[in-house]
Amino acid sequence: MLLKRSIDFGSHENVSYANGKVTLGKVSLNVYSFTVDGVLIDTGSKSLSKYFEPFIMGADIDKVVLTHIHEDHTGCASLIQQKRNIPIYIHEMSVQDCERNPDYPLYRKVFWGKRKPFKAKAIGDTFTSRNAEWDVIETPGHAKDHLAFLNKETGQLFSGDLYVQTKTKVVLREESIPTIIRSIDHLLTYDFNEMFCSHAGYLKDGRKKLELKRDYLVEIQQQVIERYQDGLSPQQIHDILFKRKYPITKLSFGEWDSMHIVKSIIDEGKLPIS
Repeated sequence: MLLKRSIDFGSHENVSYANGKVTLGKVSLNVYSFTVDGVLIDTGSKSLSKYFEPFIMGADIDKVVLTHIHEDHTGCASLIQQKRNIPIYIHEMSVQDCERNPDYPLYRKVFWGKRKPFKAKAIGDTFTSRNAEWDVIETPGHAKDHLAFLNKETGQLFSGDLYVQTKTKVVLREESIPTIIRSIDHLLTYDFNEMFCSHAGYLKDGRKKLELKRDYLVEIQQQVIERYQDGLSPQQIHDILFKRKYPITKLSFGEWDSMHIVKSIIDEGKLPIS
């Protein structure tokens, strides 16, 4: 079964984007890279480098900021460093990891390629573009080093992988639903409406989308807690709340699974059974 790769380009107001897609059978994954006011936000994946390269090389940019270290967001960073020699910024906890060869499962290398090491600098709490100052907002949950970026002049929010979709059904083993809820609540204290998501693209009603996702996750959290305290096992709770099976679970050998949603909620408070 062959991988299919494609990319499309577009823009919204002052933001340009490239949206790369990789498909294998029933599993199709995509990722966005954005440029705005001289800044590139995320770089796309190594597996799509020949598709992202014209966008990146032709962009009028003087710095790169990364929402987190995952390979679909950082895969072309080494290419940028080699060919454009402009600074790249990431959460301080990931600076050293950027310089190492990454270790992640084979299926992710099949989809996203193997990211090459690159040098990055710690981004800090804010950064400036040509015409604006940006807030750098810590939003862990999907990844420990996850950041969102808010353009304080335009009110445009770049949310990385915090949103993706409203009704989350599968997550990575390392993800934490309670932490994601707290990150969304924190983000909602900022003033923004439109949002640019690294997988859903441009969302005019971004604030509303995040509110709906928060409410959905809070409801799931409450149902898990109530059923666990009633004596149901994590597996029983999972089978009640998440009846559908998703191809990514089998393909990833369980790294992506609905069960991680349930377990992260139970593990958060080490909930006792009443």
